[in-house]
Amino acid sequence: MGEVSIIGLDLAKNVFQAHGAGADGSVIFRRKLSRAQLLKFMAAQPPCVVAMEACASAHHWGRAISDLGHQVRLIPPAYVKPFVKRQKNDMADAEAIAEAASRPTMRFVAVKSEAQQAAAMAYRTRDLLVRQRTQTINVLRAHLAEQGIVAPAGLAHVGRLAAIIDGDDGMLPAAVRDLARLLLDQIAGLAEKIAGLDAELRKRVTTDDTARRLTTIPGVGAVTAAAITTFAPPMETFSKGRDFAAWVGLTPRQHSSGGKDRLGRTSKMGQRDIRRLLIVGAVAVVRWAARKGAPGGSWLGRMMARKPKMLVAVALANRMARTAWALLRKGEDYRDPAMAAA
Repeated sequence: MGEVSIIGLDLAKNVFQAHGAGADGSVIFRRKLSRAQLLKFMAAQPPCVVAMEACASAHHWGRAISDLGHQVRLIPPAYVKPFVKRQKNDMADAEAIAEAASRPTMRFVAVKSEAQQAAAMAYRTRDLLVRQRTQTINVLRAHLAEQGIVAPAGLAHVGRLAAIIDGDDGMLPAAVRDLARLLLDQIAGLAEKIAGLDAELRKRVTTDDTARRLTTIPGVGAVTAAAITTFAPPMETFSKGRDFAAWVGLTPRQHSSGGKDRLGRTSKMGQRDIRRLLIVGAVAVVRWAARKGAPGGSWLGRMMARKPKMLVAVALANRMARTAWALLRKGEDYRDPAMAAA
């Protein structure tokens, strides 16, 4: 039996499948392991490459296995699927993971530290609370609409509804008024928690030079900067800004063949949190430019003169992603508020 060169590990909640392969791809072992057995088994193996799909628990196991002296590689699940032979089961998955990791052109996901995962949890918690607040506001508006009270959408108009609910004009039945106050208390509680998380994000921006540098880009605020520093891999991973924009999902989908380039809509295949925030920030810049006027002769002004606003916003988000890559690679601040073409 040869020496193990790479171990493909199919993760689960309690039962794990390990596939050991030699340098020539030959099968060395196939083992089913319980959760308690996994680290003991890995500690007994000689230092080698341990490959896993990049799933929810992969970063935890990646750190633990790295501490045992192994080289951990995380692979996006979509890149493993083509290597699965026929039947779909844990054994076939583990073998496919080992096979995919042995490819010289395979792309891997960096193992996140505990601090990075904590920052990601803070961002996603804030995102969840914002969605819950929006849902509660919409529920309140819908119930009051049934009583003949209509208000525009958005957090800014909740005060108008609160004034009607607390009024003594008899427009609402007592039962409706009590339930509406319950929803108002829920909205206020969520707003307070969101404000606390926003304060933490702003504090992080002031103490993290990387995040502060990103906020110098027009349209990038504390939340977007925190998302980029949390979810994006090291910028050295990308050879140029377009690669980072493609990773985010802001480049056109290609369907080219025979030397003919066919570009479709934005791929949306990358990191959706960063992509969404960049587009939101770009929309804000475009709206500001529509009201105040874009700088004369700038790229933004030329685009807005001949393209729809939403298309311009997505194109601007692409430029913002490339700019973020350039700033982080060069360690510089943004110094071109006119956004003139290079």
